[in-house]
Amino acid sequence: MSELEPLIADLALILICAGAMTLLFKRLKQPLVLGYIVAGFIASPNMPYMPSVTDLEGVHLWSDIGVIFLLFALGLEFSFKKILKMGAAPIIAACCTILSMMIVGIFTGHAFGWGQMDCIYLGGMLAMSSTTIIFKAFDDMGLRQQRFAGMVLSVLIIEDILAIVLMVMLSTLAVSKQFEGMQMVLSILKLIFFLILWFVVGIYLIPLILKKTKRLMCDETMVIVSLGLCFGMVVLASSVGFSPAFGAFIMGSILAETVEAEKIEHLVSPVKDLFGAIFFVSVGMMVDVALIGQHIVPILCIILAIMLGQTLLSTGGFLLSGQPLKTAMQCSFSLTQIGEFAFILAALGTSLGVTSDFLYPIVVAVSVFTTFTTPYMIRLAEPAYNALERRLPEKWKASLNRYASGGPDVVGQQNHWRTYLKQVALVVLIYGVLCMAILGLMIYFGEPYLAKWLPTPWGDITTAVVSILLVSPFLRNLMLKKNHTPEFLALWNDNHFNRAPLVAVQLLRFVLGAAFVSYILGHTVHWSGMLGIFIVIVVLFAIIFSRRLKKQGQLLEKTFTENLTQRERRVKVGDATFARGLVDRDIHLSTFAVPLGIDWGGRSLAELGLGRRYGVHVASIQRGPQRINIPSARTLILPGDQLQVIGSDKQLSAFGQALEAKSEEAAAQQKPVEEMMLRRIMLTFGSYIVGKTIRESGIRDQFHCLIVAVEVEGNEGLLAPDPTQTLHIGDIIWVVGEEGNIAELENAREMPHHRKMGKGKVQS
Repeated sequence: MSELEPLIADLALILICAGAMTLLFKRLKQPLVLGYIVAGFIASPNMPYMPSVTDLEGVHLWSDIGVIFLLFALGLEFSFKKILKMGAAPIIAACCTILSMMIVGIFTGHAFGWGQMDCIYLGGMLAMSSTTIIFKAFDDMGLRQQRFAGMVLSVLIIEDILAIVLMVMLSTLAVSKQFEGMQMVLSILKLIFFLILWFVVGIYLIPLILKKTKRLMCDETMVIVSLGLCFGMVVLASSVGFSPAFGAFIMGSILAETVEAEKIEHLVSPVKDLFGAIFFVSVGMMVDVALIGQHIVPILCIILAIMLGQTLLSTGGFLLSGQPLKTAMQCSFSLTQIGEFAFILAALGTSLGVTSDFLYPIVVAVSVFTTFTTPYMIRLAEPAYNALERRLPEKWKASLNRYASGGPDVVGQQNHWRTYLKQVALVVLIYGVLCMAILGLMIYFGEPYLAKWLPTPWGDITTAVVSILLVSPFLRNLMLKKNHTPEFLALWNDNHFNRAPLVAVQLLRFVLGAAFVSYILGHTVHWSGMLGIFIVIVVLFAIIFSRRLKKQGQLLEKTFTENLTQRERRVKVGDATFARGLVDRDIHLSTFAVPLGIDWGGRSLAELGLGRRYGVHVASIQRGPQRINIPSARTLILPGDQLQVIGSDKQLSAFGQALEAKSEEAAAQQKPVEEMMLRRIMLTFGSYIVGKTIRESGIRDQFHCLIVAVEVEGNEGLLAPDPTQTLHIGDIIWVVGEEGNIAELENAREMPHHRKMGKGKVQS
């Protein structure tokens, strides 16, 4: 126990400081992340005259666990399907922003003569804006429902996934400590391989496991199983050379596609908050005021680089993605800060020993300053746009409007060739990765195991046969899938000149399948020449014409597709359907939750008159698993409903503020519910209820109490209450009710004035 005492004392100090600072920063309406950083500074050895943490290694271990939980929670909020549904605009904007800000960071570091790795890591830190801080700023300013806010949040999702890729690349670069093009390419290919493998296998297996064990899953088992899967993937990612945070993110993104995602996110949230707080407190411990004082000039220059880089270069990126000038400026001004991923990258560089000691406190100081300025920069966007719009030449404004109107929102004529080749490439990539993974498992595990039990020729033959049997369903899909799609048939029937390229693509797929079979035979039984070619052809024909393999392939793909889309099939959301019908770019959809207790509950849309009062219209109502699209005027609004509302930025903002005001009003008017009590009351002379029956006394209706038993003088034991029983002096009644109502009943000598109305029968 003595070995744990410093660790427990440090944890107590960290949580006490964090709790005090979060209360203070909550009162000041500032992001809690800043409170954690300040708490870390207070608890650090750098702060004199204050209790400080003694076991820094233990705190750093907890902070590493905090990063794992933060990335796991981020993965639960992330969805690969969301990226595909966003279209090209957020992807273009995010890539332009990250690339431009990395260049700005690298050049800024070189300007101060810093080392190469310091400059690269600084560029990565400056490229990532803070999701937490921007969410908080939008909430506090009532901007979450505006169109540009949705674009910013989409870009942040892209930045988060690219940040994970950047972490892996920087880790690889830190190990090699030099730029080797081929090694970097191999690292990226390795990342893509394991990303596809884990995602495909996870989506296939994990929903099936959760479905089979659904009856056994309570909250406790669900959180244990989820965290077990998370840390299992962490170990697996570390074993193949990736960071633990990457494994946690991948498992979170896999679980995000299951129907249990919201429940898992809710259950894991307290654990994530605890260890996440420890991580941010540990960030604050790295702050050294002396180092900040020594590097005040680089800090100010980096802040200036972020402000100018984001407002100028990111605006260009958003314009390039097809956004109007006003939206582009609002988005770029919102991204003028660094946050969580900057801390994670700084911690990564420090742990790998590739960055200088001064970089960490500099980044923290920059983050603190840019966090405070974020709301002001968001407010500055519209005045800056108005000033720029007045000075822009009319030709420039016309060109920008023309480019925005013809951007990614316009769907052109479908290109059958492009669609078909994308489908084939995706099929070949996924099934090729699965075949490679199976072959890798057989080579590294299956072949040595079989060699122990079987003699040399038979062990090799058995390995070859088992390998071919395992890869054959995936190999068949690799060669034959997507050969009867509408795009393929359209290309085949529209023009005879298309048939030769289509046949060539198919032959390449057969060659790829033959290459897999040839590798298996060459690696195990070492057959070559005409015998090897003959066996390869026989195996390919058997795979292609096998009905059993065809059914297995269809079943595998059907299961995977059902698992991937089960959340969408459970609750079908109509956002895209409605959004495609909008003409005015300023009109868009936003979702609002109807709080409990407000006076809108139980009233129809016609009674509420939302269109007349706020200019908005309810496009759909999500009520549990039920969705009501285009509700009629007679449709009732119930507490807890999710309203999908259509309107302009100003209209949606006004509606959101009104809904929030109603919620605050309902909370203020809500009276605390008193606890029910059981009280024994003896009836004395002058009591109001003496001489009346239980029914006439009005105990239930007038005093909101309930008689559960009566002790009559002269009788032993308790009697069940009879409504016709007359109460006398000396009787004892057992009453259940709120404390105030029981006290009023006990002291009542006559019917109170406010209770006499309409009670003439009782008083007579």
